[in-house]
Amino acid sequence: MSNARVEARRREHRNKAIEDGWAQARANTVLDHLARGAHLSPESAGAGWAVVNNRGVITANRARDAEPGEWAWVFAHLLLHLGLGHLDDDRLTEAEAIMPDGDVDPVYATACCVAVHRFAAAVRVGIPVVDLPELPGTDELALTRVWRETGVPAPFTGGPGPCLRLARLMSHWQLQYHRKPEPWTERFARGLIASATEAMERAADARGQSRHRRAMGEWDRALSWFVSSFPLLAAVAAGFTLVVDAEVVRAWNIALAAVDAEHGEIHVNPAADLTAEEWRFVLAHEMLHAALRHDRRAFGRDPYLWNVACDYVINGWLVAMGVGELPHGVLHDRQLTGMSAESVYDTLTTDLRRARKLLTLGSREAGDVLGEWLSEPDAVRRRASKRSSRPMPWVDRVHGVDLDEFYRRALTQGLEYHHAQGRGLLPAGLEEEIRALDHPPLPWDAQLARWFDEHVRVELPVRSYARASRRQSSTPDIPRPGRVRPERLDRRVTFGVVLDTSGSMNAELLGKALGAIASYALARDVPAARVVFCDAVAYDAGYLAVEDIAGRVKVRGRGGTILQPGVDLLQRAADFPADGPILIITDAYCDHVRPRREHAYLVPRGARLPFVARGPVFRVA
Repeated sequence: MSNARVEARRREHRNKAIEDGWAQARANTVLDHLARGAHLSPESAGAGWAVVNNRGVITANRARDAEPGEWAWVFAHLLLHLGLGHLDDDRLTEAEAIMPDGDVDPVYATACCVAVHRFAAAVRVGIPVVDLPELPGTDELALTRVWRETGVPAPFTGGPGPCLRLARLMSHWQLQYHRKPEPWTERFARGLIASATEAMERAADARGQSRHRRAMGEWDRALSWFVSSFPLLAAVAAGFTLVVDAEVVRAWNIALAAVDAEHGEIHVNPAADLTAEEWRFVLAHEMLHAALRHDRRAFGRDPYLWNVACDYVINGWLVAMGVGELPHGVLHDRQLTGMSAESVYDTLTTDLRRARKLLTLGSREAGDVLGEWLSEPDAVRRRASKRSSRPMPWVDRVHGVDLDEFYRRALTQGLEYHHAQGRGLLPAGLEEEIRALDHPPLPWDAQLARWFDEHVRVELPVRSYARASRRQSSTPDIPRPGRVRPERLDRRVTFGVVLDTSGSMNAELLGKALGAIASYALARDVPAARVVFCDAVAYDAGYLAVEDIAGRVKVRGRGGTILQPGVDLLQRAADFPADGPILIITDAYCDHVRPRREHAYLVPRGARLPFVARGPVFRVA
């Protein structure tokens, strides 16, 4: 056989090994996302193994004899250089890594190789072509600064050769028709997300708990975009699961999408004809509903109108930020720009007939925020749904990471990342709500104590010479006035408690409320409180010592709930101070109450009074 034919066969064998190595590298999900933007050049590098430039062009040394596994390791190494941003303009400028001749600083290139080797240990693609000692723990920029002063250690100088290169500058004509590629770091992030998803699905398959497999839709790609490219909602998006179930959508009559904040699910309608940009808008809309806890903030308002008000506010924010495109028919009104959800709700209530006709992204009955106001058939369907019966996987209530804490961290950290990366200004209302999450409202018992401090009169010390002080033993010959309590009953430091004792009252609510009242009274030296039990008839229990309020109060009535007679009894009582405040404890299943003095209500969380309360309403958690 002639030498030419032998050389041709050797060249064909080398090219085949390179192509097989490239295919092995692309078999990895993370590397494949990077390889889609890269290009394996048919040319040959002059020395070393291979080089990559900032445009993703990989040039292999086709004169080298190597196995496909070794080439796979080399290609993985080069692709990880791109994914870690080692050839990004900002990174090169920060590291001062561009040499006068336009090449990459070899010290910086070696430090980047160390970072890639550290990451490649987790990727595990191909057969390593170098054996490195224990790798330094610092990042490549810090390592570059140190090695420029001390020199590159000997164990790190014998690698596969320089592998980073800068592409030649484009001409004016090339720049005019050149399309800017997607950043390598974003491709890398999407690859990591896809790899993690595949790993979780394989683990679920091994446990026999795999979810129903479905093809990727525009909604999936929209959610991945938030994780990789929109830092404000990246952490929130990472915690949500998309549920695409035509049967559930039909049962709940979901037009486009609906969110369940408690279970971390966004139900999307696969039949909705939306573009990729419109799906981004819809998913951002639902995630903001959940993260801002709109399902917990109705506080007695009409649930559907509250949902509509929140829709107007969120859609205004998203339009201002340019997140996706506003789908046709979705609620948006420029006249409501800058208003809070509470103000928009008050505006809607001025024309209830028109407001009832407005449509959210979900159903007309439940809106697109699935919460405690679901109708009974929907609540039954949710309890029967296997997907909705599990809690969110990342919620650890044992160690104190609950839903509110997760959403608070996700949004506040996303806001910091958004500003740190210079992503632009946000609507003032959205930023105010996010920053308010860092300062949550006082718990109900603290609010109750503050109300007591404002409205329960403090007994000022009264001294009289009618009773000499016994605390002046050092000067017994000098008469000094002693401290006396007021003898008039209507001047006592006290407050009234009207207690709903109907059959619907919860024992847990009674325990928490009465315990908080007793603790406050003991701390403020209130000797006794005037207690009235109310159901169908008012039962006057008189003044009870504060230590008896929580422990030995017996609920007597078990009829209907009429609270006004108990309030009237206190207001007409001769032995009750005229300025004494009244605290009404009820489960909100009561008649209309009209106190004529300072008062407050203590109700369970989520309860809605059947009338407009004139005094503050404290909701027991």
